[in-house]
Amino acid sequence: MKKLVLFLTFSFVLNVQAQQRPKLVVGIVVDQMKMEYLYRFSDDFSANGFKRIMNGGYTFHNMHYNYAPTYTAPGHASIYTGTTPSSHGIVANEWFNRATGKELYCTDDASVTTIGGGTDKEGAMSPRNLLTTTITDELRMATNFRGKVIGMSIKDRGAILPAGHFANNAYWYSKTGDFISSTFYGANLPDWVTQFNNEKRYMNYINGGWNLLKPIATYDESLVDDNPYEGKIDKSSQPIFPYNLKKIYDEKGADVLRSTPFGNDILADLAIKAIEKESLGKDNFTDFLAVSFSSTDYVGHTFGPRSMELQDTYLRLDQTLEKMLVYLDQTVGKDNYLVFLTADHAGAENSNYLKDNKYNVKNVPSRGIESALRKFSVATFGTDVVLNYSNFNLYFDRNILKDKSLELVKVKQIFKDFIMTQEHVKRVYTEEEILASTGDDYFLSFIAKGYDPKQNGDLVLLDKAGYMQYIETGTTHGSPNSYDTHVPMLFYGWHVPKGNSYSKKQITQIAPTLSQMLKIPFPNGTDSEVLEELLGK
Repeated sequence: MKKLVLFLTFSFVLNVQAQQRPKLVVGIVVDQMKMEYLYRFSDDFSANGFKRIMNGGYTFHNMHYNYAPTYTAPGHASIYTGTTPSSHGIVANEWFNRATGKELYCTDDASVTTIGGGTDKEGAMSPRNLLTTTITDELRMATNFRGKVIGMSIKDRGAILPAGHFANNAYWYSKTGDFISSTFYGANLPDWVTQFNNEKRYMNYINGGWNLLKPIATYDESLVDDNPYEGKIDKSSQPIFPYNLKKIYDEKGADVLRSTPFGNDILADLAIKAIEKESLGKDNFTDFLAVSFSSTDYVGHTFGPRSMELQDTYLRLDQTLEKMLVYLDQTVGKDNYLVFLTADHAGAENSNYLKDNKYNVKNVPSRGIESALRKFSVATFGTDVVLNYSNFNLYFDRNILKDKSLELVKVKQIFKDFIMTQEHVKRVYTEEEILASTGDDYFLSFIAKGYDPKQNGDLVLLDKAGYMQYIETGTTHGSPNSYDTHVPMLFYGWHVPKGNSYSKKQITQIAPTLSQMLKIPFPNGTDSEVLEELLGK
């Protein structure tokens, strides 16, 4: 009898502990997803993908990024650290680093090497450039490293940054079609990943080609199939359905999968396999699977936000989410997992599309901006003092300024006056203005939160709304305007109430909210503002 009582007591304690935290957290980031897509494509979604999450969980309709530049790497870092680039240090995808005078990619790490089938450069990656901890790091420490953390994405940065410093592993897609990792995480790929790669699943998608998922009449939320605002993944033919992916693969290799919906599909295949083979959500220590769907970004950049290609990508992603949710129900249990879904940034309308519809804006190629700056420098100072222009940042060559006895403060002001004469420019901020920001200037506050004085430039440009530093087709992102900052924020599953919020929220609230839900420490750089709607009264 005593043994039975002890057994029941022990079982009760374990159950209580299990209720303190979900068995599995699945963090989903959809690259370049605008909140608007959940509205625009709603009629064509099933009841079991995006709609299941929205109807059965909590939707924040007015979630925004609170800094610029709104790029992929800073976005993923900010979601998972609960702070902005000025603190976590990931100030762009790649940037000119003032301190070193060299270009730096966000996850570069020369001290590690590739494991798997990729090239040497593809795998020389780690989170070493991320300066603060992530929610995944804090979970690992809170469980005494017994809770597993795995990150995965088509992009290296989409896998590595969310997984944090203490991850069990991170996987990303290589040009060979394999998922690879680096020696930062271990000496070899797990056997199940090697087996997954050996199956060459990417060829199933490539051989199947890409045609519309639904009848063409369904796509009346998009422009016609062949329109002047979309680019091409195959330069030899028009951007129209169906796409012969095998032909493109024969010419360019497995990289083509990135720019199709099937990059999302093969990633979901890997995620499901990871849950199975790593036994995620199977014990009383919370595990965390960070999944970043990147193909939406590749398709958006290439074809633009009004293309049938983009709409088809989201209709297929809706089905992919349904597949993942059903699998989680079956393997982890409906009440045992917590899902959140957001985006690393949104995206602009194509400037030429806006212009053709009588909005007086245009695209401005960044190479043209840099060329104009260098030409102005030579005409004004007799020499080129521009060291680098990238990511809206202008860097001056301090050595040339010294040799020519030019005062940096005066050079900044002269360039600032010139740049303000350019049609596309709204404001120009100096380093001094950025560091002295009080928050009273709305756009300056965005730039200040995205600025690291050890890495960023002497001047930062702010374009007028609607202008785009990009090519004539497709789209891009990076500005502090709402079309780049407004992203979805959905919570679903374990202890998530049903509801909606329309008040403005900030992306940096996600990580500390998860900390409170999981009852673990905050990431060490966050300002700890939470989404109270999820935490009860």
